Amino acid sequence: MALDWVMSCEWGRQVRQLKVFTGAGLSGIVFALALAATPVHADPHGDAMAAYNRGDYAVAMRLFAPLAQQGHADAQFHVGVLHDEGYGVPANDAEAVRWYRQAADQGHAEARYNIGTMYYEGEGVPQDYSEAARWFGLAADQNVAEAQYNLGLMHHFGRGVPRDHTRAAQLFRRAAVAGHAGSQQNLGIYYHNGIGVPRDDEQAAVWLRRAADRGNAGAQHSLGNLYRDGQGVSRDYVQAVQWYRRAAAQEYAEAQNSLGDLYYRAVGIPQDYAEAVRWYRLAAEQGHPGAQNSLGFLYHVGHGVPQDYSEAAQWYRRSAEQGHAKGQNSLATAYAAGWGVPRDQAQALTWYRRAAEQDYVDAQLGLASLISLDTSGYPKDYAEAMKWYRRAAELGRSEGHYNVGRLYAQGKGVERDYAQAAQWWRIAADRDNSWALYELGLLYLNGQGVAADRGEAVSLFQRAARRGDRLARERLQELGESW
Repeated sequence: MALDWVMSCEWGRQVRQLKVFTGAGLSGIVFALALAATPVHADPHGDAMAAYNRGDYAVAMRLFAPLAQQGHADAQFHVGVLHDEGYGVPANDAEAVRWYRQAADQGHAEARYNIGTMYYEGEGVPQDYSEAARWFGLAADQNVAEAQYNLGLMHHFGRGVPRDHTRAAQLFRRAAVAGHAGSQQNLGIYYHNGIGVPRDDEQAAVWLRRAADRGNAGAQHSLGNLYRDGQGVSRDYVQAVQWYRRAAAQEYAEAQNSLGDLYYRAVGIPQDYAEAVRWYRLAAEQGHPGAQNSLGFLYHVGHGVPQDYSEAAQWYRRSAEQGHAKGQNSLATAYAAGWGVPRDQAQALTWYRRAAEQDYVDAQLGLASLISLDTSGYPKDYAEAMKWYRRAAELGRSEGHYNVGRLYAQGKGVERDYAQAAQWWRIAADRDNSWALYELGLLYLNGQGVAADRGEAVSLFQRAARRGDRLARERLQELGESW
């Protein structure tokens, strides 16, 4: 069961919800005295902060409000926060923006960051990615790590700013150096994939480890992948499992799915179908489509659970309905065979097409076979079959090359053309496809589309026979040749 490293590294939310930016200095002393008893050396802002930090938001608002009216930037910022979150006052996004803006106009970095989030989310102001980027840029220049992170993501996706991976990498690095775990994770991913920086798995491992050590579940999972595959670090399945477990303990579905894969495939740990089921189920119940498909497969074959085609089909459906190509292919196959669901040609074709359109090659081949093979019992559409076989061939599958050749040889959906068939079968034969070896051998034996050449025919039959092709062995017997 193949794992996709890139799919396992999620960027997370483009803009974090954290608008309540406490920043440095907000963990002031919590005064035990009643706020009505004014200290000898009055510190209204400090008193307001103390009330805020102990969660006495109504008092905090009463103390911050006059300071904000007098132009105190941090008080204006906190009045904005209280309106934004509905702490001590009814939530009011427009009022939050008004106060954030007053603080921001005085250079308050966190207020600038929060205005950026408001524009990004369209809260209290019309959604405007360009304005969000402008405010994040101002905050980023003041070393607000979250702003650097968010602006980096906006450059990554080209949202409100030009797509610029080099600029994104620069911003991620600034935040990463400051200890921002999400930026450390993304910088590690950039190094792994060579996005915006030269590809360097050792650097990827350095940055992912920093984020992982800070408890970032996505980075822990990605670091586990590096240990599993020996990229940037020595291959170490024990380390991979340990990092997966740390991420899985945070209910990170990708890590739970990866543990399911390792237990099923016995990679670095003893094979244990029951454990594979347990981890797949945890991820599947969180909505992980790959785990849902894998859990369905285990029910289908009865590994770690009693065999149950109906239960398998239910998990395939949950995966398929999320757009997961493997789940769609599995559900299509269930409908085609009547496994756990009534046999249904229309449903089978529908789900095969959805997976095929995502370039899932098994679905392309399955769909094309149903609508082109005489034995399938499905209505024939040779032109569509040719389209999918060609696409599978373009994606490198020898079965695609073989079947394009078959349709040319049979004259189905195209004019019969043995020369074309020979060309397609030669490509598949060069990839050791036994069917193509046999069929190409027949063309050489009979001089169809190629010059007759008994020696070449025998050589092709022998290659097919050594790969277990029964027809090739029978043909060699008829020709009095060994294989």
